[in-house]
Amino acid sequence: MHAYIDVAVVIVVLTCTNLIAHFTTAWASIFTVPIAAVVLLAMVRRRGLGWAELGLAPSHWKRGSVWALAAVGVVLAAVVIGALLPITRPFFLNNRYATVSGALIASMIVIPLQTAIPEELAFRGVLHGTLDRVVGARGLFAAGSLLFGLWHIASSFGLTSGNTGLSGFLGSGVAGQILGIALAVVATAAAGVVFTWLRRRSGSLLAPIALHWSVNGAGALAAAVVWHTTLR
Repeated sequence: MHAYIDVAVVIVVLTCTNLIAHFTTAWASIFTVPIAAVVLLAMVRRRGLGWAELGLAPSHWKRGSVWALAAVGVVLAAVVIGALLPITRPFFLNNRYATVSGALIASMIVIPLQTAIPEELAFRGVLHGTLDRVVGARGLFAAGSLLFGLWHIASSFGLTSGNTGLSGFLGSGVAGQILGIALAVVATAAAGVVFTWLRRRSGSLLAPIALHWSVNGAGALAAAVVWHTTLR
């Protein structure tokens, strides 16, 4: 019963964190998720979860680093190919990364500290560790990935209006925005499956953190390059 309560508390904290981060102040959007991840980590450590259960055991760092490098290599190759192909190139035209300086700041500072590290710590660390005590592998993959997909609903508002490729594919009206949100939830839930697999395969958070950063960070840098070359 205590393990189920731990899972419920983690889910409630993540839900409140998401709402505060996206629907309150600009400062809250910057600091809420990292702070919540650290608080959740401290809470479950106090509840008895070990470093290995959280993917943070030093004994798994070497294996995690190998998987992390492999994951980054695959993503970088896919991003380069996607940015070069005419059929996928428009999907990189994201207004948020229209400048090289903005993309660099986002890729090297904002994405690692506000997204990749705290989200992986919260989902593949804390949530993974608590779920693993009450459900089997299938339940862990299903519940963890679904919750990760739902986590991205709020951040997907206006997704199509800020992306030339998506707005052209789905439309920029209300229906297009709804489809954009649904697509984001499905895509991030699928990504959650891959992140969870990496976490279990490597035994370390290093691998999913690296993959998460490379998908978002390399995508931001590629978007700036595509914007720059397209404008020319």
